[in-house]
Amino acid sequence: MLNQVTMMLHVVFGILGILFAVALYVDVLNASERNLGRVKMTGWIIAACMVMSFVIGGYWYVLYYPVHRSIIMAGPWPWAHKYFMELKEHLFLTLLILSLYLPVAVHNSLPLGTKNTRRLILGLCALIVLLGLFMELSGAIIGESVKMGLSKR
Repeated sequence: MLNQVTMMLHVVFGILGILFAVALYVDVLNASERNLGRVKMTGWIIAACMVMSFVIGGYWYVLYYPVHRSIIMAGPWPWAHKYFMELKEHLFLTLLILSLYLPVAVHNSLPLGTKNTRRLILGLCALIVLLGLFMELSGAIIGESVKMGLSKR
């Protein structure tokens, strides 16, 4: 039971980070004095969500993934670990760094008046969303490969 709850929390925090990055993107497109507080707060929420996803996912990876890895490697989709999990492990660090840099960029760039400032934050949000979606897709493929490995037994 703890295994499933841990995994779901990892996924939920990742999805929340992605959704808040989309919200921040829209807020920055429509930046005004009225939404600057929300822009600052959203940057911190994104960073917190991604850190939580990282910590919970790391906990799960250390405790539970070794068993799943052996199931995947013995099953019909060993490439799911060899490609997607390996890539996910490395790309998530990039996603985490971008997410941690985002609130710094937002706070140092306020009031978002220049075109370059907006481009920087919009670019960070877009990268966070794209990498986050790739993480979700990779996780789904890895989860399905465990099911495939178990169904083969």
